[in-house]
This record gives sequence, C-alpha cells and structure tokens, in this order.
Amino acid sequence: MKVIVENEFWSLFPEAQISVLVVKGLDNIVDESKDPYFKTLLDKGAKRAEDFISDENFTQNDVIQEWRQAFSKFKTKKGARSSIEALLKRVSQGREFNPINPLVDIYNSVSLSYAVPCGGEDANKIVGNLHLGQAKGGEPFFPLGAENDAPALPEELIYYDDEGAVCRCLNWREAQRTMLTEETKDAVLVIEAINGEQAARARAAMEELQDLVKDYFGVQGKLIHLTSESPEITL
Repeated sequence: MKVIVENEFWSLFPEAQISVLVVKGLDNIVDESKDPYFKTLLDKGAKRAEDFISDENFTQNDVIQEWRQAFSKFKTKKGARSSIEALLKRVSQGREFNPINPLVDIYNSVSLSYAVPCGGEDANKIVGNLHLGQAKGGEPFFPLGAENDAPALPEELIYYDDEGAVCRCLNWREAQRTMLTEETKDAVLVIEAINGEQAARARAAMEELQDLVKDYFGVQGKLIHLTSESPEITL
C-alpha cells in the first residue's frame, strides 16, 4: 500500500508538507483506568493551544486565517473548516476534551499542542492505495453516525482509496469505514501543513506524536514527510 499526494494538491499548495506516521501492531483497546493519563494529555494540549488563539476575535488568529484562506482555494461543502479550527474553537470556548480511544487522544493532544490538523485512519480498512487529491465528484462517503451517503463534490480535495472518500475537505471529516477504533491494529496518521512555518511545527508535532505512540504502545512508527518533490511513500 502507498500513500500518494497527487499533483492537483501540489498545484494549489506548492509549499505544503504532508507528514505521515505509520504505526503497526497496536493495542488500542480503551482501559478506563488510563483515562486520567489521557485527560491530562488532552488538558496539557488545550493549554498549549492557547498560545495560538491570543486574539480575542477568534477568526482573526493567524492559524484560523491561514486555513480558511486555504479552504477558499478549492471546492468545499458549505461550512467545512479544517479540523484544527474545530479543536481551537473548543479551547476558546473553555470546553473540555474527554478521552475517546488511546490513539485518537494522543493525536488530538498533539494537534492541539502545535495547532496543526491531524487525522488518522485504520490502515487495514483502506482498499488499495491512500491518495490525497481532487475528487471527480460522487465518491461515496459515510461520516460517523450518518445513515445516508454524503458524496464528495467535484474538485474537492479529499483523501480517497479504491472504495471512495476516506476524509473530505482535507482533514475536515472522516469516513466511518476507515476511522480509528478500539479494534485498530495498524494505523496511518497524517499532519497537514501548507507553508514553511506550519511545516516546521508539523515536524516537531510528528516527532512528539511518534514518541508518545512509542511510550504508550511500545511501537516504533515509521515517519516520513511528503513534499512536491517526494510525493509518495510505500508502507
């Protein structure tokens, strides 16, 4: 299996970096006795996130503006925002984060700490290769909790495989089909950056993510940063 970032993405974001961490042999079962560890991790991430939303006018903070401008460059579903905006908005509203499952909690804490969009997929649920590119339109997509298909729009930037959309509007919303669950054994974790300053944060974030995964799961993940000059990885 490969992770391939297509030319349509690089043509819009030539300075971008897609960081990928592949981890195999996980035990992602929820152990409620570990909830204090993950709650502390999430609380620390939320505290670190405050550095990125210092402007009282939430939408005027740099990280929010950068991603809104990025989303204006391609077709999106109305109201779609980068996943990091949703996390930072919760911080700005003083809302707490509660544990979901170990891998999701770890990547959410890192996403908050560095204000970078982070997502993850169950590698064993992906059919064929995982691509990031422009949708043709109509790729099937069932988000968590949905009963009806919400297919991708033409020219929308999506992660997709041979079965359809895996994540829509970059890292806005993911499909139930490939989402991380307690049964996940192998995973592909992704952090997105669209400029040099974000790319530097993403590299630091990925190193912390790699360390946290190793500390908790005892698994050494494979880390690579995809760019326009090196746009794919074989897992």
